[in-house]
Amino acid sequence: METMQKMLLVITIVGAINWGLIGILDVNLVALLFGKMTFFTRVIYTLVGVCGLVNIGILLGHLDFKND
Repeated sequence: METMQKMLLVITIVGAINWGLIGILDVNLVALLFGKMTFFTRVIYTLVGVCGLVNIGILLGHLDFKND
């Protein structure tokens, strides 16, 4: 499971870097590589979004909500 979590995290980081490039340089690397809103671009955006949601679940699963 740890390998899967690391893969999901890497995909999320790549998505975050792409958003950073958009914010800082106004360059969308995914659109440059695969075209603007092509099938592959949408697949990549969807994959990054799903990985982000799974990472939220992993984060919440590791948090300790006990009041000691």
